[in-house]
Amino acid sequence: MRVLSFSETGCVRKNNEDAFLALPEYGVYAVADGMGGHLAGEVAARTALDELIKGAPHLGAQENEDLENQVREILVRANREVYMSSTRNPATEGMGTTLTVLVFRETKVVLAHVGDSRAYVWRNEQLIQLTRDHSLVGELVRLGQISSEEADSHPKRHMLVRAVGAGWDVEVDSQFLELQTGDIFFLCTDGVSNVISDRELEEEFLQKGSWEEHLERLHQLIIERGAPDNFTALCCITE
Repeated sequence: MRVLSFSETGCVRKNNEDAFLALPEYGVYAVADGMGGHLAGEVAARTALDELIKGAPHLGAQENEDLENQVREILVRANREVYMSSTRNPATEGMGTTLTVLVFRETKVVLAHVGDSRAYVWRNEQLIQLTRDHSLVGELVRLGQISSEEADSHPKRHMLVRAVGAGWDVEVDSQFLELQTGDIFFLCTDGVSNVISDRELEEEFLQKGSWEEHLERLHQLIIERGAPDNFTALCCITE
């Protein structure tokens, strides 16, 4: 596995509330996008990833539902830790974070997800979005009330309907995927997906060049478009 990444504050925000995690020894990779008051987003994102760090050594090597359940349980524990932390300190009250996690094994990968940070797979020269956004706009699109194009400029596109730390309980989306030769997994926060469309991502990945060059061009494009939010991407290249 080869891993590439970038994580930037952007051109508007004062601090970076995004975070990412790469634990190749356990096959665990994740991105998180924190939210809340002053510095609270950073605390929420880091708290959630710390739970992954604690749990990763205890994940089994099996490729079955037990592993998927273990990964889901880590996200549940992360949710409760962020929620409890938010109740202990007025400065972090109401904080939360997205959390999108991949756990690789020999022939399969578990994907677990809360929020609107995304996971894609680049397979057979096609970009496939694996996650669904847990956002108000995402729900409106799924209900057919607005189009994907309208969602891109909707004034409430940042409003989440599900986040780690928003309450004591959380619903975690998860799935098992069969790995295929040449799969490239791309995780990103909405600071990427709100600036670069899926079509533009696909066009970039179809261009000639290394994956280092692909990520550098995406990084520069976000900066050129004003980088209105923190932006983070993690690229897992199976080999």
